[in-house]
Amino acid sequence: MKSIVISIGGSVILSDHADIAFLKKLGQILKSYSQTYKIYVVIGGGKTAREYIQKGRKLQFTEETLDEIGIDITRVNAKLLTHIIRISNRKIPETTDDAKNMEEAIVIMGGTTPGHSTDMVGAELAEKTQAERYIIATNVDGIYDKDPNKHPNARQLKQVTIDNLIQTYGTDWQTAGKNMVVDGPALQIIKQSKIPTYVVNGKRLEQLQKAISDQSFDGTQILL
Repeated sequence: MKSIVISIGGSVILSDHADIAFLKKLGQILKSYSQTYKIYVVIGGGKTAREYIQKGRKLQFTEETLDEIGIDITRVNAKLLTHIIRISNRKIPETTDDAKNMEEAIVIMGGTTPGHSTDMVGAELAEKTQAERYIIATNVDGIYDKDPNKHPNARQLKQVTIDNLIQTYGTDWQTAGKNMVVDGPALQIIKQSKIPTYVVNGKRLEQLQKAISDQSFDGTQILL
């Protein structure tokens, strides 16, 4: 069975928009596609993780400690989704190898080790499972030429090359809690393994469904 990896931002799972009905619908969608694909889901930390990291930084915690705090929160978020879906794993894997070897139709995980975000975890998992595609479900409608939350005139990019993204953002890890659509280490893996990658607004479930089923969607396709 072919596999798909979906990285869902914590801002999608725990936003004001993500009420109980939304979370149940998300679970139903993932279960419906698990009959066609092996589904791997990586959950981010979102606003909750960033708030803890900001406080920790003011308390002069090390970057590694801040990363570890963020990772713990991603795993709590992952635990929430496993109990919503129910047919998925109960134990949250600590590595992408652990996730790859799980037999459940849907495998859910959070972060792994300090030094990168869950974007990279998803890319690494897509590489190891030879995923059909990698879908990054964030809280905006794809990749823009500038932050749409700060700039009303930001322009959505329907397609963008991986080389253009690497030239703009680099391939290095920045800092814990950095809010980026796709982080540098993830871009590097996407390029080296030629992973078909889509970026979509995870709060718009109909668009997420289209991306999963490889239909035309409102978001961004990263060209390899």
